[in-house]
Amino acid sequence: MVDTGGMTVTHEHTMGLLPTEDAETYAAWFACLAEPTRVRLLHAIASYPGAMSVGQLAEAVGVRQPTVSHHLRKLAEVGFVTTSRVGTSTRVAVNADCCTGLPHAADAVMGMLAARPCCPTEVPEDVTVRALTDADLSAVRRLHAAGTAAGDVLAEEGDAAGATDSGVKADLDTDWLDGHAWVAERDGTVIGWAAAWPVSRLSAYAGVAETRIHVAEGERGRGVGKALARTQVVEADLAGLWTLQASVLPEDKAALALLHASGYRTLAVRERLVRHRGEWRDVVLLERRRDDTVDPGAVGVQDLPDPVLRPRADGA
Repeated sequence: MVDTGGMTVTHEHTMGLLPTEDAETYAAWFACLAEPTRVRLLHAIASYPGAMSVGQLAEAVGVRQPTVSHHLRKLAEVGFVTTSRVGTSTRVAVNADCCTGLPHAADAVMGMLAARPCCPTEVPEDVTVRALTDADLSAVRRLHAAGTAAGDVLAEEGDAAGATDSGVKADLDTDWLDGHAWVAERDGTVIGWAAAWPVSRLSAYAGVAETRIHVAEGERGRGVGKALARTQVVEADLAGLWTLQASVLPEDKAALALLHASGYRTLAVRERLVRHRGEWRDVVLLERRRDDTVDPGAVGVQDLPDPVLRPRADGA
């Protein structure tokens, strides 16, 4: 099932094999951090405001300079740090680009290390995605209520009866971003919906949105979620949104797979974050950043090319 706070989509279970090149890159990164002293050094460098000298670093962690220099060479080889010369002193700083390339360890155990495309492929031809209108609110309410009753939607405690028409409309009108609410139809029947809403009222966060996708139970596994996700992320790119984020229960592998296929990456597993059906549950936090090297307006949504974001061997 899929529900990123409300995303529900089942998905065929296929074995996703990680390319050998990517596996070797990730293994090198993790192997480098298997040495505790390197982890301490990297943490100290990242915590320091600016570049550090080797002498400062050795004093901070209580390790001799020759040992520090050895570990810094290993960290630099995989791209975790950068070094520069200032006079006779070597300065070291964290490679910020590597921070976005390093996969979350949770992805390894969840089977989500595969490369991230810009958006889902193989969208079904018999599914139409269009802007959500007031006339769709009853169908959206029914889908939301069914998902809440089934436990697919992370709703308010005691809200298992679902939302009312007015409640759904209020959310759409006051919280969700204008132009970022969609429904999926097959043969004129609404079988899924998607929306995005701002994470903050501050103007600095104007391009950051929380996303949600929900698909009718009887339509799951038929590409409806892919169709909604594709439209959602492409239209977000066209509108200038630079970050989309979503939250998913760890066991919801279909939601995780759909989000990764839409260009999201795992940021963290937040422990005991929400109460769901009377239990404290962990939540996986994911985000998708707009790729400014891709022009989503160059072609139609259905014909958008699918460049793959792959890790670079230098860790950038």
